Amino acid sequence: MSAACFALAQMTTTSDRVVNRTSATRLIREAADRGAQVICLPEMWPFIGPDADKVAGAETLEGPTTTLMRELAAELGVWIFPGSFAERSEVPGRVYNCAPAIDDQGEIRAIYRKLHLFDIAIPGGAVFAESDTVTPGDKAVIADTPFGRIGMTVCYDLRFPGLYTALRDGGADIVLVPAAFTAHTGKAHWEVLLRARAIEQQVWVLAVDQSGWHNPGRESHGHSIAIDPWGDVVARCSAGPGLALTWVDLEHVRTVREQLPCRGHRRDFERP
Repeated sequence: MSAACFALAQMTTTSDRVVNRTSATRLIREAADRGAQVICLPEMWPFIGPDADKVAGAETLEGPTTTLMRELAAELGVWIFPGSFAERSEVPGRVYNCAPAIDDQGEIRAIYRKLHLFDIAIPGGAVFAESDTVTPGDKAVIADTPFGRIGMTVCYDLRFPGLYTALRDGGADIVLVPAAFTAHTGKAHWEVLLRARAIEQQVWVLAVDQSGWHNPGRESHGHSIAIDPWGDVVARCSAGPGLALTWVDLEHVRTVREQLPCRGHRRDFERP
């Protein structure tokens, strides 16, 4: 299939798991009603709140969060990339930041666990130490779909271009970036980094972010965005919950790569 309709479902997740599931379900159903064939949710859409509660409420891939997504995918006949959720890990007190890919029959087709963990102290702002409660993944993942080979990343991965190079080298045509990008860094870096990854790797980049205040101490940037392989923005959300839909055409990928075949010009070199 050369082209498909993708939906970015932007959310404002809180610590109320019931409300979050209701909001995600509503957005997924609306996206399907509008013709989306692939629906993408943001990072940690089921819960954003205290770390202790995140760990205590962690689930397996057989738990209610992924089960709900599988049921919706099968009912609506759509692929769902349901952002990420806190998955139980084998390390006590830690979880995986886990991003599954679910096909239109409700089957899990790929599982990515976030590689790069967000540990940062923003001057005059919030402090994040994801590595205190999250076990990092250890491999890059591409989901094979009827709509193209889709590279899977999560949020802070965006700052590590080597991962995107590996996904392109592995055959990715499209890269997803579910995120809960902070408002502070998002204003400065969100769009420019996403466009850079699209231009460098000549892939579609579809980034769906959390938006707004999750609690009094945490705000996400929003502005979910779809970027084509030339680096042009083709769809976006603004602030608050909502949808952005776009057609993703793989012929555009091939055209850009033929017109600017920079991957074939790459050279090995001696490092300093």
